[in-house]
Amino acid sequence: MAITYLDEVNEEKIKGRNAIVRLDLNVPLDKKTGQISDASRIDAALPTINYLLDNGVKKLVLMSHLGRPKGQPNPKESLEPVATYLAEKLNQDVVLTESATDRGIKTLLGLNTDRIILLENLRFHPEEEANDTEFARKLAGYADFYVNDAFGTAHRKHASTHAIVGHFMKSDVFAGLLVKKEILALDKVTHKPKKPFVGIVGGAKINDKIKIIEKLLMSVDHLLIGGAMAYPFLKAKGQEVGTSLCHEDDVKLAKKILKNKTASKIKLPQDHVIASSPDGTPETTTGVNIPEGKMGLDIGPLTLEDYKFAINEAQTILWNGPMGLFETEAFSTGTFKLAEFLSQSKGYTLVGGGDSVSAVQRSGLIDSFSHVSTGGGASLEYIEKGTLPGIQALRFGLR
Repeated sequence: MAITYLDEVNEEKIKGRNAIVRLDLNVPLDKKTGQISDASRIDAALPTINYLLDNGVKKLVLMSHLGRPKGQPNPKESLEPVATYLAEKLNQDVVLTESATDRGIKTLLGLNTDRIILLENLRFHPEEEANDTEFARKLAGYADFYVNDAFGTAHRKHASTHAIVGHFMKSDVFAGLLVKKEILALDKVTHKPKKPFVGIVGGAKINDKIKIIEKLLMSVDHLLIGGAMAYPFLKAKGQEVGTSLCHEDDVKLAKKILKNKTASKIKLPQDHVIASSPDGTPETTTGVNIPEGKMGLDIGPLTLEDYKFAINEAQTILWNGPMGLFETEAFSTGTFKLAEFLSQSKGYTLVGGGDSVSAVQRSGLIDSFSHVSTGGGASLEYIEKGTLPGIQALRFGLR
């Protein structure tokens, strides 16, 4: 059964009706001031909000989580800064409720004023993460139809992304514009990607990404590995890695992957930028081995040339994870050069995962990529499994 996207429904499904919309407004707040330090997730939600307003929605009930309050109200994780930001962006009042189940919400819905209502942090209620059907029923009771535009939380089976769907007719359940954008983009790397297909995986622990590595090895032509992810593979092949970040459990996983028939697709660093510590003076190795007392903190120039060649040949490229300690200038060359190579590619380029997205933003090249996913862990799980609990609920309903 197909997902119904918001921009494909008839006007009568929206005009004069109340909507409840699950968004991902989980923005970082400055610890000192409590103000929003990066509003990109809110900005990404604005197209869906404006679409509903422009198409005559009567009342717009927005909901999201923020932080990890563990089922208890916490003023430091209130959505109040988000409400203020939304009001400024939309140029109209946004009413923040005292809680997601506040008795006053029904009163607000009956008034001719205050068109936009933002429910206080969903995770102030333990029922949200428990996927509680009664809590979901209360949320559903605020509206005539439901929109999920929180792709970043679609891998969670929570009340606002999953159980709530069971309290609406399938004909009143829609995916928002951001979810549509994410699914269409990710499907280009999961459903018959154009060849050659190159995957790039960096970051730290193999344990966190073993499933995505195994999945990618089934479809890519080359899998380029960098960052701390590379050292367990190198050690598994008998190379010296010095004091580089390298857990024995990850070495075992790397050995398992290298025994696979598809392991020939894996490309590993040929040289490294090393130092005695992350604060140390950078040096470049002349080969694969890292001397005792030194740690790998970036990929070297020979590796960059090797990876550049594979990238230039590719028609589809998926990148997840930095090539080194890119937050430190001395060890940022590999990651930022890789971003530059991808920005010049004629193929389809998709970036997913928090650190990769952060690196692309810092590189100043973010507009040069085909798609930069907002989904983080949800993006990786979608690539691995081809769907997510929240997406499945949109596709099939729960009734």
